[in-house]
Formats: sequence, structure tokens, C-alpha cells
Amino acid sequence: MNTLRAWSHGLDTLPAAAAWQLEALGEARGRQALFTRQSPQRLRALREHAIVESAVASNRIEGIEVERARVGTLVFGRSAPRDRDEEELRGYRKALEWIHRDAASIDLGEETARELHRLVRGDIWDAGQYKAEDGEIVERYPDGRSRVRFRPVAAAATPAAMAELYSLAARAGQERWASAPLLAAAANLDFLCIHPFRDGNGRVSRLLWLLESYRLGLEVGRYVSLERLVEQDKQGYYDALERSSLGWHEGRHDPWPYVLFVLSVWRAAYRELEARLGDSAEPRGSKRARVRDAILALPGSFALDELRTACPGVSDETLRKALKELRDEGRIECLGRGVKARWRKKK
Repeated sequence: MNTLRAWSHGLDTLPAAAAWQLEALGEARGRQALFTRQSPQRLRALREHAIVESAVASNRIEGIEVERARVGTLVFGRSAPRDRDEEELRGYRKALEWIHRDAASIDLGEETARELHRLVRGDIWDAGQYKAEDGEIVERYPDGRSRVRFRPVAAAATPAAMAELYSLAARAGQERWASAPLLAAAANLDFLCIHPFRDGNGRVSRLLWLLESYRLGLEVGRYVSLERLVEQDKQGYYDALERSSLGWHEGRHDPWPYVLFVLSVWRAAYRELEARLGDSAEPRGSKRARVRDAILALPGSFALDELRTACPGVSDETLRKALKELRDEGRIECLGRGVKARWRKKK
């Protein structure tokens, strides 16, 4: 049933798409040091923005929404959470800080998965505990219909499945059953198919993905939110996961749709990082650089209020100056007049 177990004797074939992605990813990792030695102000702005985007996007994928005006305060401030959604957003931020700070010393094992779950779920009775009851992953449609997308490992079998997952992951790395990025993506797929917790599995899987990125030397997640890239292609993410989970229990599944999705997100993150840091224009102060990066990361169109939320602590004057600069550069355009006007990025 386990992808890593199936790969224990090595891969029979490597899809051409995977080979291409691995090659491109290796080249990007090789250029990483060149880009991350650039402007400290720009890098600091990217780090701060990535934390906000990651916390918001990963929770939003699971239907957890927080009032825009509260995001900056919860992520960077000390305001107490007002409800469960805010508590879980704050918990995700704490998990991100732990990984960004201590990734090199964090063990890739069961206790880490449990600790990430404790942080993400906050003050709830089963935080950090494996599920006690069997469940199903159900997709619900607007018209009221629903269908079962996947039946995870039974609750009684979950502890053994998790122990096997991390035992196999350790062996896979030591014996090099496949390229390290492929093994990381396969382990992430197996975690999601085990579905060890009652709730919060998706968020924990994305945190584990970030942690694995660091351990692989792929530090792009420090500057570009992997979670936001997943959210931007949420349907592709769910489709790849469903396709790769079919037949998983019987060991007849095809892991490549999900593995390729993971590789594509890493590659997209590096392309975005290089596009931002390859800009020859130097930032005009850390706050202005942070605003410029926020604008370029926002959806296709946005309003000033959305930009305020993405840039907590930045004055409206600085926001407007950054908007004017990007408009003068031909990178964005204003679609109306007044404070309610929307802006749109040009392709």
C-alpha cells in the first residue's frame, strides 16, 4: 500500500517529465546562493511576505478564513485570537517560524508530525493525537451532492502505518532508492493517504513538505510561499492527489501525478524567486520593496484594502508610491478612481 515500499528496490522507470523537472530543479538549486546573496532588504521583505501568504493560503485551502484586517496582527502581532479560525492561523505561523528557524535540527519522524499538528490545531482536545475513529474524505458539491474521494487507513492501523512510513523514509534516504526530491514527494503522498489525524492533515502535510525542502537544500520556501502556489492551483492539487491515491491500499496506485505536482511547485517557486530578485532595480527602502513584492504576488486584480492586509504596518502613502512606481513601469494598471478602485497586473 505504501509508495516508498513499492520503490524499495528502486524505480522501474522514471517518467520523462520527472527527469526534466529534476534537472531544472537541480539547476535552480545551483543558482540559489547567487540570488540569496542579494539585497538583504529585499530578502527580508520576501521572508515576511512568505510567512503571511503561507499561513493564510494553507488554512484557506481547508476552508479556514480569517478577516483580512486581522491577518497582519495575528501573524506579526501579539493580539489574542478571537475564535478557532484565528487560533489555527496563529498556530500555523508558529509552526512556520519553528521550521524556518530550526529546520536543520528537526527530526523527520512521527514526533515532528505530531508536534506540527499540535501547533496547527491549537487548544483542541485531540491536537497531536492520531485519529480515534475511521473516516472518509468526502467531496461536497454546491447542489448538495457528495462523493467519497478516498478512504484513509483505519484508525486502529494508523500508528503502525505511521511508524512504517518513517522507517521506510529513513531507509529510502540511506539506501537511495530514488532521487531525494522524489522520495520526499512520495513520503508526502503516503502521509496524506494514511491521513493520521482527525483534522488538519493537509496543513501538516504542507508543513512537512516545507521541512523536507530545507533538508534537501531547497530553501526557496523561505522566500516564496509554497502553500500559496498550491492554493493557486488548488483543483490541480486535489486532482493529482486523487489520481495518485486510487488503488493505494492495494499497492496498485500511480504516484506520479502527485509527485510531479510537488516537483512543479518547487520549480515554480524558484522561477518566481529568480524573477523577483533578478530585477535590476534596487528597492527604495525595505517597506517599499515589501509592498512591490506583495503587489506582484497578489491575484490578477486587487484593491487597496487587500494590499493593506498583505502589508501590515505600512502607511498608505508608501502603498500608493509603490503602486505609482509599478504603474509607471507598465506592470500594473488602475481600473477606476478613488480608494475603492481596483488594480490589475499586466501580462
